[in-house]
Amino acid sequence: MQDTAAETGVQKPAPLRALVSWVLFDWAAQPYYTLVLTFLFAPYFANAVAPTPADGQALWGYAAAAAGVLIALGSPFLGAVADGRGRRKPWMALFSLLLVGALALLWFAVPGADTTTIALVLIAFVIATAMAEFTTVFTNAIMPSLVPASQLGRLSGTGWAVGYAGGLLSLAVMAGLVVADPNTGRTLLGIEPVLALDSAAREGDRLVGPFAALWYALFMIPFFLFVPDRRPEVRLASARPPLTELWETIRGLPSDRDMLLFLVARMLYADGLAAIFAFGGIYGAAVFGWGAMELGLFGIVLTLTGVFGALIGGVLDDRVGSKTVIIVSLLLLLVGAFGILSVDREHVLFVSEVTPKEAGSAPFSSAGERVFLLFATIVGLVAAPVQAASRALLARLAPPEKMTQYFGLFAFSGKVTAFLAPLLVAIVTQVSSSQRIGMASIAVFLIAGLVLMLGVRTRSRG
Repeated sequence: MQDTAAETGVQKPAPLRALVSWVLFDWAAQPYYTLVLTFLFAPYFANAVAPTPADGQALWGYAAAAAGVLIALGSPFLGAVADGRGRRKPWMALFSLLLVGALALLWFAVPGADTTTIALVLIAFVIATAMAEFTTVFTNAIMPSLVPASQLGRLSGTGWAVGYAGGLLSLAVMAGLVVADPNTGRTLLGIEPVLALDSAAREGDRLVGPFAALWYALFMIPFFLFVPDRRPEVRLASARPPLTELWETIRGLPSDRDMLLFLVARMLYADGLAAIFAFGGIYGAAVFGWGAMELGLFGIVLTLTGVFGALIGGVLDDRVGSKTVIIVSLLLLLVGAFGILSVDREHVLFVSEVTPKEAGSAPFSSAGERVFLLFATIVGLVAAPVQAASRALLARLAPPEKMTQYFGLFAFSGKVTAFLAPLLVAIVTQVSSSQRIGMASIAVFLIAGLVLMLGVRTRSRG
């Protein structure tokens, strides 16, 4: 396979302020994934906004599927447009404004909302999810221009680690100081919320969206100020139509066996990983009746392990290769996922009986909760490395002149079937009336992605 820009075009790292500002994108964007998509807002929506928890999981799954379709259709086209017209920051500014606006609309998710309000909230969630992914396409495409290939793994891993740290801090602020348990009126820290919010109207939970919007807007400022953006390499008059560029790229993929195989493998395991994060908090809340306090602690533990996982994975990426990091991470991810599914109120490891959690007992005081947390920690530890190593591998494989296109295809590979995993979870959950059986369907995507990834050939590292 031919050398890429990541290997030939960058001889030394960009200035430190540019690298720090690029890494801060992950810090800025992560609260959306941590607070809204995973630990606080999604379980709140399923358990308090929707008619029933099962209905909430299904509705959330359908909305996540719709967002996946939008991302799959839009990302490659946007990448082709950007590669043909140079600058990436104007696109990121547009998507950032839409992301902030959509997150702010989540405030209207009142408990027991009517059908119209639920639809508005879900539409806002779809828009926020798509805009977060669109901005990521352009941010990832900038990465290979900042450091030599030998440092891509560490830069990508550091970004994920800083992102997880941002998610952790934002979760600590919201769960520890703002979001109150509706039963006790106190936050995760056992104190009354620092803001005078209406607990009956669940204003603390609803504030999650606007808080994530403000956080993103504030911490994206350095990125727009200091990260270098390339100038157009061709005049607009001579640029070919983006769809023509995109079609030529797609048509050439079969001749690049390893790139094609990698994108398909990533398509599958990214679907499974996204579904785990989308429904993990919802599943834990349903099994153990967790409220804001337990969900907050759960999120803090997983996010903290994610920070260490990302840092370790970034170092290993540059030493043993992205493929090895991805495969080992997927194997451990399967162990964690099956371990989580082995736990219910009265059993661990599917058959071992344990005493059910008592109502009003301390967080994670039951054996089932502790086993659940152990396996969830494994998921948290390897989720960041598999994602960071994936974008580092793509940056090493993609042709320099089509970097944004390929990261658009990278996003496409992560979303073209992304509707399938949430949709399958939603359908299986609805048909079986079992959240556990619905969650089990995720394993199909992880296993298939792992098998295909084994066949990807990478160059020996010199």
